[in-house]
Amino acid sequence: MIEYENLGKVNAPFWRDLQTSFSNTLEEGWFVLGKKVKMFEEEFAEYCESPYFVGLASGLDALLLALKALDFEAGSEVIVPSNTYIATILAIIQAGHRPILVEPDLATYNLDPRKIEEKISAKTKAIMPVHLYGKSCDMGPIMNIAKKYHLKVVEDCAQAHGATYKGRKVGSFGDINAFSFYPTKSLGALGDAGGVTVKKIEHLAQIRRLRNYGSEIKYQNEIVGFNSRLDEIQAGFLSVKLKKLDEINNKKRSLARIYLQTLKNDFICPVVQEDFHDVYHIFNIRHERRDLLKEYLFKNGIMTEVHYPIPPHRQKAMIGILSSGNYEISELIHRTTLSLPVSYFHTEDNVIKISEIMNKF
Repeated sequence: MIEYENLGKVNAPFWRDLQTSFSNTLEEGWFVLGKKVKMFEEEFAEYCESPYFVGLASGLDALLLALKALDFEAGSEVIVPSNTYIATILAIIQAGHRPILVEPDLATYNLDPRKIEEKISAKTKAIMPVHLYGKSCDMGPIMNIAKKYHLKVVEDCAQAHGATYKGRKVGSFGDINAFSFYPTKSLGALGDAGGVTVKKIEHLAQIRRLRNYGSEIKYQNEIVGFNSRLDEIQAGFLSVKLKKLDEINNKKRSLARIYLQTLKNDFICPVVQEDFHDVYHIFNIRHERRDLLKEYLFKNGIMTEVHYPIPPHRQKAMIGILSSGNYEISELIHRTTLSLPVSYFHTEDNVIKISEIMNKF
């Protein structure tokens, strides 16, 4: 059986360094907001070509605290792609705002800049582009629209560590930009973790207060905050793996290249574009008989996943919250998408075998 993912195998090359990092933290006896968090924050800010980075407890918290720090009036509208993972939408709702769904570009699965302006109203305060599957959004037009209408930009970079647009890293465009380090991510912790890149010093200070009960000075609470601190142990693990992030991304890109070169035209593969450096956190294809294909592959020893089977506007939790509308493109993507194995532990032979079996479907 070719597994879709195996985190034991993914982390095996880092095992000795992870153990050393854990032992050092245990011996030091400092477990919350210590030197390992500070070190990783500096390292990841530099990697993302951003002035600052703040470590948080999860990717959802990163999105939520980004919106809280921007301090919009309650009930403001935030533009978000209609096919995103539910966390993006939950953050907007939990921040006290209204998600406005905009259909993606069917070729890229990312927010379609051509459809944004028609959804902008007097209540619109921000655009939240999601770099889905490890491909950057078309940030040039998005940033131009934001500038034209005086909107903030919060990038959701949860799946795109190291992806670039015209040579510039995702997470360096928006005002405050969210990352997840969930274990399955290309830069994955060994538990939940997240954080935000930040441009302005005032937003940096606000995020730091928000993550720590609204406090900068112990027992003095300036604002209503949260408990959302990147764990010291996880920060150490992330520093270990960050050194190999480009290697991980290049491995996934090489596996993706094999799929792109060998799969038949029956399968709609990710589009490759000039000026976009895609990191393939997920290698998704589309097929009208997705469910039959998934079953066929499982019977032939290949495990796959669906990211994601239900669009946000059809989730039970979103009834009465998301505006009704026609989201045909999102529906089509969710109905036909299938994610193929493309992990750091997979081999070229694995991918060649998968392609050969798929081409017989």
